This record gives sequence, structure tokens and C-alpha cells, in this order.
Amino acid sequence: MVSTGSYRPASVDAGQVAERLGVTREWVLSRTGVESRCVAGPDESVMSMATLAAREALAAAELPADAVDVVLVATSSNLQLCPAVAPQVAAALGLQVAAFDLSVACAGFCYALHVARSLIGAGGCDTVLVIGADRMLDMIDPDDPVTAPLFADGAGAVVLRATEGESGVGPVVWGSCGQRSAALEVRPHPLELEIAARVHPRLHMDGLAVTRWACATVPAAVREILAAGGIGWDDVAAFIPHQANWKMIRRVVRALDVPDSVVVADDGRFTGNTSAASVPLALDRLVTSGGIPRGRWAVLVGYGAGLAYAGQAVRIP
Repeated sequence: MVSTGSYRPASVDAGQVAERLGVTREWVLSRTGVESRCVAGPDESVMSMATLAAREALAAAELPADAVDVVLVATSSNLQLCPAVAPQVAAALGLQVAAFDLSVACAGFCYALHVARSLIGAGGCDTVLVIGADRMLDMIDPDDPVTAPLFADGAGAVVLRATEGESGVGPVVWGSCGQRSAALEVRPHPLELEIAARVHPRLHMDGLAVTRWACATVPAAVREILAAGGIGWDDVAAFIPHQANWKMIRRVVRALDVPDSVVVADDGRFTGNTSAASVPLALDRLVTSGGIPRGRWAVLVGYGAGLAYAGQAVRIP
């Protein structure tokens, strides 16, 4: 991994969603830890946000766009079923390369990262652009106290390149529990004021069920990630879990007994839960702020709808 990039729309304070819901800002913070969220404007699509994050990652890598062999976009909020987002991003960058989407919601970026690692390892390409991008507020009921205070919009990107010697992206640990997938799903929702044949998707979440699953699954997955990479917490500079909500992250950190020397990403407190964009946005914030040293290991893990999870250790670019 040679660089990171991000795009965050304008930030909206938690007090605004609290007012709409008829609760206090403190009520929102006590349940989610989300102090502000990024909210995309009418002209900020999944594709445009993904493209801007990609341009930033390429600039940070000091690479021209035509160095890219493959474009991967992890997203689950593209309301246009076809075409995929990735080919449109490639076109916006002036490319005619292999490009495709992965839809694994909040785990999508870590899934895409492993696919990119595999493509490079197989010798099929040298440089892969991996993007996580979601416009979640298109699918959120603004009057739902479970989802409205949490979800947000944005895009994060990384550039992976072939290197000699040790891989800078460790083995993946992944899985799913589809039997419980109804705990977090997007369903068609008829709009009363629209033509009867039209539907608008709405995200429904059983927060307690998702939290119980994540707090049981994620710590075990992280221990496997460390073992698969042959590293311990002493080798790790940062732990970057999916930014579901700050309360859940703290529970996972306590379960893992993460030492104080390891920086725990808290981007979600200021950006919100951006689904597939969550992990790369949190990584980029730590990299660009200089809060973590280059060359050390960071442990990434995404988890959410599916119920799916994935994670790996990466060398900090």
C-alpha cells in the first residue's frame, strides 16, 4: 500500500439530527458517540466522491492515472443497479482498464483489499486502485432514531503496487453469518407521494442484534488476523476497525485488551458510519495527520450487513 486518499462532504453536527428526532444532542452522543456526520450534497454522487478520493490517493503516490491496471470500488449504495461505479470512476480518470464493484457493505473495503492483493500476487497486474465509497443517507429514514444519527457519506481510497520481498498487505480473515442477515438490510419502501410503482430503499437495522454479533465475532477475527500475519500488538501502531459507532468500538477494544501504545481510529466520531468508506477514511485520517508512523503495521477490520466481516494487517504507507 503506497498511498491513501479521501473525500468527505460537508459536516453536519449531531445536534441537527437530534432536533429532528425530538431528542437532545447528549442523547445521540450517549448512544452513538457520533458528534458530527458528513452529508453529501445533490451533486456529490457515489461515483464523484469515489473519483475525488482516487485522485487524492494517486497524487499522494505521485502516480499518473495511467499507471493503474485495475479499479475496484466497494459500495452498497449505488442506487443505479447498472452500470457499476468502478467503470465510471475509471472513465473519469481517463482509463479503459478492468473495473468492477464489490457489494459487501461495511466489510466491502477489506474484501476489495484482499481481491487486489490476490490479483497482484497472481501476476495479473502491478497497480490496483481500491476505493470504498457510500452515500448512505440516500437509504436512511431521517426520522429513524436507530439509523439517522449514525450513517453518513464519503469515500476513501488506497493504491496498491507490486513489490519485491515481504508483502505489505497481510492474509485476509473473513467470513459471514447469512442466517442473521435480516438484522441489517435495505428493503424497498413505497413513497406515499410517488407513483405507486416506484420504490425507495430504506435501511432497517436491529442495532442490538448487530452489536451482539459484532462484539462476539470481531475480537476473534482480529486475533486471527494477528496470528495469520505472525505479529503481536507490539508490532502494531494502529487498530482501524469499521467506524460503526464509538460505543461498539470501545467494547471491541476492551475485549481485545488493545494496549495504550496502539492508536485506535476514531474517525467515525467526526465523519459518521460511511459503510464501505469507513475503514479507508479512518486510515487516511491517521496517515495524513501523522498520527501513526510509516512502515509499522495497522490492523484493519470491517464488519456489517451480511452479516459479513473481513480484515487484514497492512504496512502503513
